Amino acid sequence: MHVLSDANGLPLVVGVSAANVHDSEGLKPMVAGIQTQHDPHRGRHFKPKRLHADKAYDIPHLRKWLWGKHIGVRIARKGIESSERLGRRRWVIERTISWLSGYRRLSPRYERHPRNYLAFLGLAAALCCYKRLRKLTM
Repeated sequence: MHVLSDANGLPLVVGVSAANVHDSEGLKPMVAGIQTQHDPHRGRHFKPKRLHADKAYDIPHLRKWLWGKHIGVRIARKGIESSERLGRRRWVIERTISWLSGYRRLSPRYERHPRNYLAFLGLAAALCCYKRLRKLTM
């Protein structure tokens, strides 16, 4: 399960890959899946400013690719930085994954086909966004 969320933990993009695929392989499709928002009053596009990730994503070509997209990178470097400092921000995505895993159909993977699992994952992400919206408006 791959999840890309905003700073508040709302899931923006979800994806599924095989268990034998490294996590870093899912980064490019997830970032490419974010659609930039256009503000008609200011006449410009908004895109992500910063990406926080753990040491699994510390690969030079991924850093260059993100810099090419003008996205700031906050990835702990292997052997240099402690992952404890980045843990201050990373708990948000851990909480989001916990929200998604709370749905019965997702926690143990019952689905044999990845497209079915992805559909349930997308439905769970939509429900998480709906619950947050409902909490904010009431």
